[in-house]
Amino acid sequence: MDQLAGSSRLLREINETAALGLLLEHGPLTRGHLRELTGLAKPTTSEVMRRLQEAGLAKVVGQTTGGPGRNADVYAVNPDAAYAAAVTLSTPTNTLVTAVCDLTGQVRVREEAAVDFEVTDPVDAVAGAIRAACKQARVPLRKLDHVQLGVPGSYDERADVIRYVDVPGWSRPGLIGEIRSRLRTEVSVDNDVNLAAVAERSRGIAAGSDGFALLWLGDGLGLAIDLGGKLLRGARGGAGEIGYIPVGMPGQLQGVQDFQDLVGGPAIRELALRHGITADTGHAAVAAACIRPDDSPFLDELAIRVAVGLAAVVAVLDPPLVVLSGEVGQAGGVALQDAVSTALRTVSVLETTVAATSLTDDVVLLGALDATLSAVRAALLGRK
Repeated sequence: MDQLAGSSRLLREINETAALGLLLEHGPLTRGHLRELTGLAKPTTSEVMRRLQEAGLAKVVGQTTGGPGRNADVYAVNPDAAYAAAVTLSTPTNTLVTAVCDLTGQVRVREEAAVDFEVTDPVDAVAGAIRAACKQARVPLRKLDHVQLGVPGSYDERADVIRYVDVPGWSRPGLIGEIRSRLRTEVSVDNDVNLAAVAERSRGIAAGSDGFALLWLGDGLGLAIDLGGKLLRGARGGAGEIGYIPVGMPGQLQGVQDFQDLVGGPAIRELALRHGITADTGHAAVAAACIRPDDSPFLDELAIRVAVGLAAVVAVLDPPLVVLSGEVGQAGGVALQDAVSTALRTVSVLETTVAATSLTDDVVLLGALDATLSAVRAALLGRK
């Protein structure tokens, strides 16, 4: 008897999980639509929706009208059933960008603030940013189920330390454990470029791709490697630190030792200045060049530099697609995409598609929101 009861309970949980997953994927549905998608009997579907409503996970949001027969209730996920937060750290401004979303993915609040980490501890800064965002969104902190951090470094989960991060306090061993203890909720950490790739796959030009490499071009550099929807992070989270790759250039440019010296923000500004373009940042220089046709020599030379590092990536990974992202990738758009594609063909025997990112918003924050929402939904479905 106990075994039969356990089997019935498991079956109910499977059915409820399936129905909730369909509501999350498709949005509002009638019981009839749910029956078609699940193959469940009419009484079973009604019981499933009753239980989901009692658990506060679903609710009636309207009725169908205008069709034959009785009007049917339309069900949707209860957006207030769970909440998630994303916090990203941007350098060199040391800005924390914080967003809180509900279970449907609707962003309830988005805030940003520069922080002086010489005087403010990262734990206090992150906890304060989340508390302020939750207060603004009128979301109790205790209802926050997951927080995703995006950092300009590599998180070594085994050692609980963020490596390659040049911000005071952020490389302290045990930092993430301290943040978890302060917030009393689940906290995940990922490299900012990896999160950009998450957004590119879910919202951008890489959606539907078998795999891709995302090259982040900004003040700093980074590489994300997506293998069929799974990100390659490496043994200590350090996969993709492409800025440290040694490079050699014809004529050996003075002071150039690695890829960062070649196409990092300061290097792009210097190159632009040699072409008569004055700008405060590398991406501003690229943006200015893209609206002036006579500045194509600057873009062509920049593209050759990018191709030098990218050729190594292509030779090792042979990705079907390379996405140019980051502030420079966004600013360069199609013009930089075409220039890099042409330059890459001169240094690589592999024919690799190069595309500029199609995302114009804060791509790291978008990826962090996607990641934290996925974690909340997975945990919620796992509990069902």
